[in-house]
Amino acid sequence: MNQKIPERIGRLDELANNLWWSWHEQARNIFRALDYPLWRISSHNPVKELKEVSPKVLQSAATDTSFLALYDSVMSDFDADMSSSNTWFATNYPALLDKGPVAYFSMEYAIHNSLPIYAGGLGILAGDICKEASDLGLPLVAVGFMYPQGYFHQHVSADGWQQEIYKQIDFEEAPINRMLSPKRENTIAQVRLGNINLSIGVWQVRVGRTNIYLLDTNLEYNPLQYRDLAARLYIADRELRLQQEIVLGIGGVRVLRALNIKPAIWHLNEGHTAFMMLERVREEVGKGKSFSEAVNSVRSATIFTTHTPVMAGHDTFPEQLMKKYLDGYWQCLGTDWETLFQLGKQESSESQAFNMTVFALRMANQRCAVSQIHGEVTRRMWQGLWPGIPEDQVPISHVTNGIHCPSWMAPELYSLFIRYLGEDWVQKHDDARFWERLLDIPDEAFWTVHQQLKRKLVGAIRERMRERWAEGGVSLQQMIAMGALLDPDALTIAFTRRFTEYKRPTLIFRDIERLKRIISNRWYPVQIVFAGKSHPADFSSKYILQQVFNQATDSGFQGRVVFVEDYDMHLAHYLVQGVDVWLNTPRRLQEACGTSGMKASLNGVLHLSVRDGWWHEGYNGTNGWAIDANVNTSKPEEEDETDSKVLYRLLEEEIVPLYYARDRGGVPHGWIRLVKKAIGSIVPVYCARRMMKEYIKQMYTPAVQPLAGK
Repeated sequence: MNQKIPERIGRLDELANNLWWSWHEQARNIFRALDYPLWRISSHNPVKELKEVSPKVLQSAATDTSFLALYDSVMSDFDADMSSSNTWFATNYPALLDKGPVAYFSMEYAIHNSLPIYAGGLGILAGDICKEASDLGLPLVAVGFMYPQGYFHQHVSADGWQQEIYKQIDFEEAPINRMLSPKRENTIAQVRLGNINLSIGVWQVRVGRTNIYLLDTNLEYNPLQYRDLAARLYIADRELRLQQEIVLGIGGVRVLRALNIKPAIWHLNEGHTAFMMLERVREEVGKGKSFSEAVNSVRSATIFTTHTPVMAGHDTFPEQLMKKYLDGYWQCLGTDWETLFQLGKQESSESQAFNMTVFALRMANQRCAVSQIHGEVTRRMWQGLWPGIPEDQVPISHVTNGIHCPSWMAPELYSLFIRYLGEDWVQKHDDARFWERLLDIPDEAFWTVHQQLKRKLVGAIRERMRERWAEGGVSLQQMIAMGALLDPDALTIAFTRRFTEYKRPTLIFRDIERLKRIISNRWYPVQIVFAGKSHPADFSSKYILQQVFNQATDSGFQGRVVFVEDYDMHLAHYLVQGVDVWLNTPRRLQEACGTSGMKASLNGVLHLSVRDGWWHEGYNGTNGWAIDANVNTSKPEEEDETDSKVLYRLLEEEIVPLYYARDRGGVPHGWIRLVKKAIGSIVPVYCARRMMKEYIKQMYTPAVQPLAGK
């Protein structure tokens, strides 16, 4: 326990170091009430807050009856959640409880901004899965990397060019704990990397009932060139990337064994972690099985989720590079190199490269895409791995992604739902019939909450802008581009996501003069907030980001086009909760799923998107808008021209008029009617609870059934 925390509230440290608080509003209220200014300054990081809070404040809290009542209530709920044996999973799948946990492997995890080891959607999904597993009582352990420098922080120069800034994570201010071996050493496991025995340390992250184990190579026993192997996320260098993936896959299995964790099911989140299956084959061969028997054994308990609908997005490694790092390893597998290498080689490819996705598809019995349309694209993409089988029978199913609703809902909306829908609405949020009760909430109440959230968003953007101004070197023009003139009463559209060409951030600028007329309407103004990062090595996407930023500096837009720097989870919460319309314009069949629109819809923000990814199945004609142009071309220029015209028409003829159609009290009843339909049709279907229940029923249960007789 932190020595300065009084015994009466001594478990604050325990609570701060379990990210359970991040999706329980009353738990967050404890830290808000303790020292609100410090809570804000710390970006809602209770570990940092407890490190910096004064003993006087803590002593005062320990004798404050209202604070103690809140503290006791929250700790009671926390203990009940951590120890309950009456969970949904235990009630519905009691026979599976004793088989062993699910081991979930992912390259990144986004749980909270206080632990910035994520780049984008893949990590957000992984984090939401960990949280929902805890809520459902599903035994799950997760494995990933501890990136000391995380992903980069973003500054944008006066000419619009992205600048990457890497900052070392202060481990003493993050909700993580170093794990030690029985000999009290940092090394938990080792991996042979070429001719080097690499030591692996482990950091534990508690996420409710779920534990995440993050691998670390920055140990004094390792050669200097390997200590920073896991320093940064998504290294562009092929050799370093291969080294990372060997350590994560092979080392991740060895770490779980060293911790005496015996998974019954192994789930890969994308192909980066596929070497995990290679290590398990080695283990089975070591028990006396043939290579073929070992492969079949590993397959039967493996689930693979693929996220990438574009061939160039899958990790591949040259054969010579593979031999360099696995030359001494494959000989323990009971087979020859060619047989092993063929497991990762595309039949139709002449390239002598090992494809991690191909390897994962061949080594898993259960395979799935992340949306209905992505399933179709994926079966078409990988049909060659099952020659002679019709495309629609390729054994790749889909489980559409979902979001962890308690994590992404605005506190103000959460309280509104408690008032009108009941204290137990969270437990029922995947029941579509339950959401019919949304009609009981007065439109005026909905609108009041939404206006509060818009003002919070504008305040958060201005606070970021003020901090950048204080750092120096920022011009007035940059300040305007960053949001100095934002109007909380104007219709606000957000385009916030990873910047890359296929997402088409500049589509809305295709007809500049038409857009200026829409935005600068004196009576019905519109503003657009952009945010997002380009990959450091992707210069074409950096150029696109520069184009957007330069538009934000154009006085013709009157300060109503904004680019907000350093998009992260903290800012994302304000955006998905506080804008009016969520814009998404990917090229067709290139968005695997996308979940940001689900988060926005949860908070009453209406979705405006091309019908790709989840919106292909989520749009029903009454819960948002679809850029549903009749595009019969493979030419990007023609697709852009057609889609931009539909986008402008929707804004001019439907979206803007509906938003500004108000009664005498200033309430847009037609808009709120659409908001309620969006929440009611999207939340129960596109929540992580539905997603995890599908995984359990369709993927995990079949994988465990062969163990039933053992």
